[in-house]
Amino acid sequence: MYYTNNNLILDWYDTNKRNLPWRLTKDPYKIWLSEVMLQQTQVSTVIPYYKNWIRKFPTVHSVAKANIDEVLKMWEGLGYYKRCRNFHSAANIIVTEHNGILPNSYNILLGLPGIGNYMASAILSIAFNENLPALDTNLNRVISRILGIKKLTKWNKNRINKYATMLVRCQRPGDVNQALMDIGSQLCTAKKALCSSCPSQNYCKAFQSTDPLKFPQTLGKKPAPTTKYVAGYISLNKKIIINRRPNNGMLGGLWQLPTFEFKQSKNTADIECLFRKKVGKDINIEGKIGIVKHVYSHLKTEVALYLCSKKNKSIKLDNSKWIKINDVKQYTFSNVNHKLMQLMGDKKND
Repeated sequence: MYYTNNNLILDWYDTNKRNLPWRLTKDPYKIWLSEVMLQQTQVSTVIPYYKNWIRKFPTVHSVAKANIDEVLKMWEGLGYYKRCRNFHSAANIIVTEHNGILPNSYNILLGLPGIGNYMASAILSIAFNENLPALDTNLNRVISRILGIKKLTKWNKNRINKYATMLVRCQRPGDVNQALMDIGSQLCTAKKALCSSCPSQNYCKAFQSTDPLKFPQTLGKKPAPTTKYVAGYISLNKKIIINRRPNNGMLGGLWQLPTFEFKQSKNTADIECLFRKKVGKDINIEGKIGIVKHVYSHLKTEVALYLCSKKNKSIKLDNSKWIKINDVKQYTFSNVNHKLMQLMGDKKND
């Protein structure tokens, strides 16, 4: 059964596989990069970032040689910036400890920043032809349906792993993994099951049940909480204040307009007091520009932007500096801050 299904999956892949730029190479560095970028990010979003990155940083050495600001700038807009910082750190380790060659050892890969079980298996199967299953959300769902698994208990997860391991016992383990990824993203998704086009339908217990979407059962997500912030567009002599976020926190290493969580009243005097306490005593709020909303995977944010003036250049806020307004594009900002800048630009054009 396993090997017959294996052949059917590979035949389907040879005919239907997506034309993706990282599938045109066996370069471990480029395959590793694609897997990092694809974490929690849609393929269509990743493709232009991948192409631009490869043009800028064609090798591990070129990434390691670049400073973190330059690397983050290339990642700007892709989100989950910890991936980028880990990639840069791992590239430096590979250059200094492995002569610039991505290791083909599972345990060594796991020791690199940002590489877990799934990514190590994906890299080794695709780039090095190792017989390892790359079990992500898509593969777990597809195999759960094939085996008729409703509850992802520890026992059933072991069954899924055993089945996946049997499937990749062939000469093309990387292609099997990528085929299952394509099936999971195109035919066998969480919200639809196009069973008539699936190469595994004759072996699929979920298909035989006539209601494949019941496999596996998923827990409903809790509503993401909303956190409210205030941000200041603080200007003096055609310059504004920006500050760098801590490396060990969310959006670490990125720049932002001075932004603070604010749970108190919406009274402007209270907000002005906050800015004076955090940034400088000589700050005055000139007016409220508007509100920007942004949704992350685990929370929602609501940021109120205030136009502020300052009388002198002294700044109390750590890791902050004045920059010319026209130099904003030289720094890496989060999507929220790009929205804030756009809001400010729209206000000026009114």
